[in-house]
Amino acid sequence: MMGDRDKYSPKELGIDLLCDLVGALLFNVGIYNFAVNAQFAPVGVSGIALILRYLFGLPMGITSIVLNIPIILVSYKLLGRGFLLRSMKSMLIFALVLDYVVPMFPAYQGNPLYASACTGIFSGLGLTLVYLRNGSTGGTDFLVMAIRKIFPHLTIGKISLVVDAVVIIAGGLVFRNVDAVILGLVSSIVTTMVIDKIMYGLGAGKLVFVVTSHEEEVACKIEEATGRGCTFFKGQGSFTKDEKNVVMCACNNSQVVSIRRAIHETDKDAFLIITDSNEVYGEGFKPISGQF
Repeated sequence: MMGDRDKYSPKELGIDLLCDLVGALLFNVGIYNFAVNAQFAPVGVSGIALILRYLFGLPMGITSIVLNIPIILVSYKLLGRGFLLRSMKSMLIFALVLDYVVPMFPAYQGNPLYASACTGIFSGLGLTLVYLRNGSTGGTDFLVMAIRKIFPHLTIGKISLVVDAVVIIAGGLVFRNVDAVILGLVSSIVTTMVIDKIMYGLGAGKLVFVVTSHEEEVACKIEEATGRGCTFFKGQGSFTKDEKNVVMCACNNSQVVSIRRAIHETDKDAFLIITDSNEVYGEGFKPISGQF
């Protein structure tokens, strides 16, 4: 992804527009064709726009653009000009699709709980397409991305869940129905799961740390079993003060068992730590280039 580069090639623009169009269709089908009839407020500014539509009959797309203006002004300095311009493009496409395209599709009339789950799935897929292109759909997305700039250890999905909770509770008050809050929470949680699973889960794996006196043999055995390389660290035991060698290996989830077996066969006294890794970039994994 581009970041704030000066050059914006026609190819990159075309890919962005395609992602925006598909993302807008998915997201707005979730909002308009599933959430409206179920009468609950889904995520972000779209949820506020739905509440205003319920109260005053205002068009949701145009209302979303108007609501975005103060948020844009607050977020501009932190997010930068390039991100803002790309997001305004996405925001306009999302608003037009919401007001003029998805109303032509039939609205879901069934179980509100199913509607809530579908809203979350479609919204999550649509937002992820835009996020993967380093963009935003405006509204609370600006706040989410701004918060993530300040707290990069937080995932986008978790930040969104907290921000959206305020809108969901407001929807429950407007619709005067506790079910509206529950349905909104279900939708938001599903959206969070979809975003995090696609943006982080597809590149997720395991990180293995091995404290051993046979680092060379352990690394060789791991490479034979999985083809994965290792990195060596020097450590020291806090109790005995003895020097320890630490072997680190990043791997896929499916390779953990083979690595654990290889370590056990090489050094039965090794100390093994296996932890999750959200994303792994580099040789043997996803390329670092093109991810910003």
